[in-house]
Amino acid sequence: MDIELQPIKTNGNDGAAHLSNERVPASNGDGAAYRISDATETCGLLSVQTAGCNGETAPSAPLAEVQGNLGNTYNPQEDSTVCRVKKELNEIVFLKVRLWMIIIFIFLLIFAVIMISLAVCSAIHEDVDENFDRSLFKVPQYLNGSFQLPHLVFTEELSTFSSNESQTLAAELQEKLADLYRSSPALGRYFSRAEIYAFRNGSVIAEYQLTFLMPQEQEDQLRNFTLSKEMVYNVLRQFLYDQEPNESGEMYIDPDSLNMFLRH
Repeated sequence: MDIELQPIKTNGNDGAAHLSNERVPASNGDGAAYRISDATETCGLLSVQTAGCNGETAPSAPLAEVQGNLGNTYNPQEDSTVCRVKKELNEIVFLKVRLWMIIIFIFLLIFAVIMISLAVCSAIHEDVDENFDRSLFKVPQYLNGSFQLPHLVFTEELSTFSSNESQTLAAELQEKLADLYRSSPALGRYFSRAEIYAFRNGSVIAEYQLTFLMPQEQEDQLRNFTLSKEMVYNVLRQFLYDQEPNESGEMYIDPDSLNMFLRH
């Protein structure tokens, strides 16, 4: 068997030795020569050889790609950090009390202190507007008017205001008006009384009088703004528009029938 030796050539740049590109098979000498591709200078450096399934060596991906893949792999340092934090939190401070229990207790204590502080502040807070002396409210303001009760039928007893039916209906309407104005944030402190003094025919028309009391030093300001006819009228009208006809029954008041005037 004849073997042809090939001269070894060196690369002029880095001195690496390599064989000639032409190789002749060592079988019978008549086989055709085959040519292998030139290897680049960096191919061998940037590639990693891995073993194939049958034991032969096969080139792997370039080194840059391998390094990129390593960045996505599991990092044991991160796991060790998590384990260290868990270990520190589970450390026993005293008796069977662990560190994580103390941290939770501190947060709960801060939350409780904030809630208690808010409760105490709201309890001791004094609203300046709520501090008033009702005995100083002596100047009266009268407003009269009427409204219609469409769910009631006018009877002979209602024509006599001293009758039991008239007195009962008047008391219910007076209480309804009084509850409305007492609960008003703007008018509640000045409200004195609501009075129904007559019923007229036309379904049933009730005539009423509202009385407000105010301090003398604020008389002009209250008459022109807070206790003006427009303000008192709008509070009552809004209440009448909010009522449900079915729920109010016979005590339902028609909002469109409401009228009011200032009595001097």
